[in-house]
This record gives sequence, C-alpha cells and structure tokens, in this order.
Amino acid sequence: MTTALYSHPDCKLHEMGAWHPEAPARLSAIEDQLIASQTAPFLEYRTAPLAELADITRVHQLEMVERIRLHTPLAYGGTLDQALTYFELDPDTSMNPHSWQAALRAAGAAVAATQAVIDGEIQNAFCAIRPPGHHATSTASMGFCLFNNVAIAARYALDVCGLERIAIVDFDVHHGNGTEDIFHNDARVLMVSFFQHPLYPYSGVDPHGVQAHNMVNIPLPAYARGDATRNVVQQHWLPALHAHQPEMIFISAGFDAHREDDLAQMGLVESDYAWITRQIMQIAESYSQGRIVSCLEGGYKLSALARSAVAHIRTLADLT
Repeated sequence: MTTALYSHPDCKLHEMGAWHPEAPARLSAIEDQLIASQTAPFLEYRTAPLAELADITRVHQLEMVERIRLHTPLAYGGTLDQALTYFELDPDTSMNPHSWQAALRAAGAAVAATQAVIDGEIQNAFCAIRPPGHHATSTASMGFCLFNNVAIAARYALDVCGLERIAIVDFDVHHGNGTEDIFHNDARVLMVSFFQHPLYPYSGVDPHGVQAHNMVNIPLPAYARGDATRNVVQQHWLPALHAHQPEMIFISAGFDAHREDDLAQMGLVESDYAWITRQIMQIAESYSQGRIVSCLEGGYKLSALARSAVAHIRTLADLT
C-alpha cells in the first residue's frame, strides 16, 4: 500500500495575521511530527500543482473566484508596504499577497491526488494543505476557507474521471456547511459527518428535522467524547456508506474535535481519529478499491493537531 503526502511551500505563505489560529505553523507541526514519529520514510512525497480554473469553477461561481483573485493585495500592483496588508473576505477570513497561490495549490493537491489514486499510482493520499476548504460554499468564502478543496476533488472524480458514486466523510468539529451547500440532494454524493452543535457555522441541523436524502450529518453536544463519535460512526455512518457503495471516499480531515483544542469543546484523542480512519478504510476496501483522498481542514492546538494528523496518516499507510 502506497500513501502519498501532497503539499507545497506556498501553503505556508498564506496567513491572516499573527493573531489568527489558522496559521502556517500548522503545517510545520505536522511535518515535524511525521519525522519524530518515523512516519516520513514510509510516505511518497508529492508536490501540489496549481489547480486549473476549470477545476475550481465546476464547484464555485466565477464571480466568487474572480473576487478572490482580484482582491489579493498584490493584485493592486502595490508597493512593498502595501504587500503587508490584508483583504478581508469575511470577519474570520482574510487574504495576504500569497493567498491566491496557496489556494490554487490546496485545490490542486486535492485534484492531483484524486487523479493519482484513480490511476492506481498510489492507494490513498493525505493533502497537507491550507487554506482549508469545507466552509466555502458555491458562492462564498468563509470560516478560514477560500475554495472547497474536497468538493473540487469530488466533482473532478465525478465529472472528469467518470465515477458514479462517491462519499465525503467530514470529522471536523465544525459542520461542513460549504460541502453540504455544494452537494445538497446530489444523488451521486453521500456526505457523512459529526460536529459540535451549537457552534460555528450554526448549520447542519434543520429546525424541522428534515435533511437532504444524501446527508447524514449528526450534531453532538459540547464535551462529547470519543465513545459518542464512535457510536455515530457505527449507527449512522456505516449503514449509509454500505448502502451507497462509494467508488471513492474523500475525507475532510479536521482535528479540532481533539480535547486539547481551544476552538471547540469536544473530547476526541488520537486513538479516536485512528479508529475512525480504520472504519473508513474498511468501507473503501469493500467498495472503492481502497481509494481515499484526505484533505486537512481544522485543528489549531499545534501539538494535538500534529499527533492526531499523524495518527490518521499512519492508519492510512497501514503503519498501526
């Protein structure tokens, strides 16, 4: 089994201010832990290419894409001083002069990994990328996210590679509202997730108890621990995934449900992420020829993020 890790130095150049938790140090922490855990030698490192505009506009409206491109600070032809400024897309999401390039690398990594997995070059892949993606809707960037990397890769698998059924698994502590917006009632796509509720973006729970037929999104209260999430996986995710029989699985891999993460109040630990990953792999082995592409989403306590991400990656690489 070959597990590839896709990344690019450009993903570390995007930043939104020294105060912002979605920081370049997140990728450095994962890289350091891969070395410290002696995982790095077992991975195939691949450089993330730039995404093609056509790949992005299958998911996002052109007006949204152009807003990001045209409002990147250096797009104004500014001086060095102006290059240090930021453009605010929403109160939580800003761009610096490198953000457009980083966003293209993040989406490009997801697409390249998808093609490599479908071509059989690798068994699965983890994309160590930023900015993250699962809050970006078809029309708007938000919640630290510019483009929805997983959605772009999933639509590529469907519309370019010809797959008929895919699944998206999201275990970030925040509901993937952007992914739900993009694939709402698309019968080709099953989305399964759990998330803390109430919590940003305060979505995923219909007040009338009605969900799209292809969404299995389970809210959990603050302080829910690993046993609660394992119950969700066994009682809700797995039956839906078996029924859907996906030909490929995409993972929005957020690690901010860890008990040490200050941006939420859930109680997962590294072994929970490894266990969830193993369940996903078993589904992939049954229906998807083992094909999985996982993309980094949240996780802001650096040590917890690094340990959890490496537990996830080591499980993907069958090193546990």
